[in-house]
Amino acid sequence: MSEWPIDRDSPIYVAGHRGMVGSAIVRRLESSGYCNIITATRAELDLRDASAAQAFLIRHKPAFIFVAAARVGGIHANNSQRADFLADNLAIELSLINGAHAAGIDRLLFLGSSCIYPRDCPQPIREDYLLTGPLEPTNEPYAIAKIAGVKLCEAYASQHGRRYFSVMPTNLYGPNDNYDLATSHVLPALIRKAHEAKLANAPELTLWGSGRPFREFLHADDLADACVFLMQLGYAGPLLNIGTGTDITIAALAVEICRVVGYPGTLRYDSSKPDGTPRKLLDVSRMKALGWQARIDLETGLRLTYADYLSKLD
Repeated sequence: MSEWPIDRDSPIYVAGHRGMVGSAIVRRLESSGYCNIITATRAELDLRDASAAQAFLIRHKPAFIFVAAARVGGIHANNSQRADFLADNLAIELSLINGAHAAGIDRLLFLGSSCIYPRDCPQPIREDYLLTGPLEPTNEPYAIAKIAGVKLCEAYASQHGRRYFSVMPTNLYGPNDNYDLATSHVLPALIRKAHEAKLANAPELTLWGSGRPFREFLHADDLADACVFLMQLGYAGPLLNIGTGTDITIAALAVEICRVVGYPGTLRYDSSKPDGTPRKLLDVSRMKALGWQARIDLETGLRLTYADYLSKLD
């Protein structure tokens, strides 16, 4: 059993450290003085390989694991690669959660996604709405895999007394985001499209869907802060939503992004393309009751993310 609190010299494993969320957690740990952060690239450790993952965990024996590794993507990627999203994410979480228990590791945080909630559940979405209705069809395989991870953590906590728990972040953005138009989420895709339209002096920019759905956006550094806060708190309870508690339409987001990017053209919407879930606003009262809330406002976060995108071009 690992000791609590975890001191600054304790080994902490961040799975998925090169991704947007994992890299943010590493930055947050380093800024807090944690000096024994364990990472492994995909070439060094294929997390779909359960035997390799278990051997890695036994060898390094981390005091805490952040499971930020996942196969992720936007509506098009989720909908067109359904088998890959389901199989890869199930394999990754089984390798790490089962492997952690087999290695005798007592503390683990599993990162889910707000897309696991029913498509048409009441707003704002409370944690106990999980499994109360049908999922959004376009990302159902990814959501089912994440639900399995949440339930696996709950099962190890119930059956074996492990301090494994899950957090459900809302839509994320920030440094190290994916700007590939074929696989990215809506916010980084809009940043790239607006930037390219600006460079091309395009008179108008056509976007997917109607622009009417509402989305909540959380900067990755805020999520990382929340995750490290929970680790330091010694939290080991039920599912927790992590978000800002406010949302915005895709159309209003596009206007804000064009302003940040400096694109002056007209926005048009292709309503033949899917919108996805109509609204997805999280109830974040449990996190607020624990003493945490988001600090990075949307405009500041967009400016930071656009600067990150420009740095990737350089």
